Amino acid sequence: MTKRYVAVAGTIGAGKTSLAGWLQRRYGLRPFYEPHEANPYLEDFYTDMKRWGFQSQLFFLAHKLELHQQLLATKDPAVIDRTIYEDAEIFAKNLHLQGHIDKRDWQVYQRLYEGIARSLRPPDVLIALSCSVRTAKRRIARRARAMEQGIPDAYLRRLHRLYEQWFDRWELSPIVRIRTDDMDYVENLIDLIDLQRTLDRALG
Repeated sequence: MTKRYVAVAGTIGAGKTSLAGWLQRRYGLRPFYEPHEANPYLEDFYTDMKRWGFQSQLFFLAHKLELHQQLLATKDPAVIDRTIYEDAEIFAKNLHLQGHIDKRDWQVYQRLYEGIARSLRPPDVLIALSCSVRTAKRRIARRARAMEQGIPDAYLRRLHRLYEQWFDRWELSPIVRIRTDDMDYVENLIDLIDLQRTLDRALG
């Protein structure tokens, strides 16, 4: 494994956490997962997205910055499950497009995010996972996380579009795009072999 920092990106239900675990075992990468500390704005956000969307996204941005700093400080080759780029390019942007973060707050957020992004080392490889909304819904239902069960289809479709647009724009490092609808890299040996060949070429 010659690469030092691999990022796994993709929408809800695309298979990021499973792939990050497999990368950890296959290549000996140290995993960095999304922080589990409760966002103190989250309950208020779900009650009034327009009032609390900006504060909630600032919390996520600050928390993800800490995670990236921990990752970059380690001497071990590492993998991160969802990046700081996704917080801004997908989730905060989606709230802005929906009118939940107004223009003035969005400009402040963008200025802060762009400064942070310039200060961080990008991943050596971005592994971009995508799947259909139908597949995402099936996986969300299967893992039965209470906070995910009420996600509207329209919200998932917007996230999917934003992810595909962001993947198309990505220029900070090589990108490996993987469609996961018919892939089971947890239990299916053939899928696992195909995936391993693809990533061996990308990761050295």
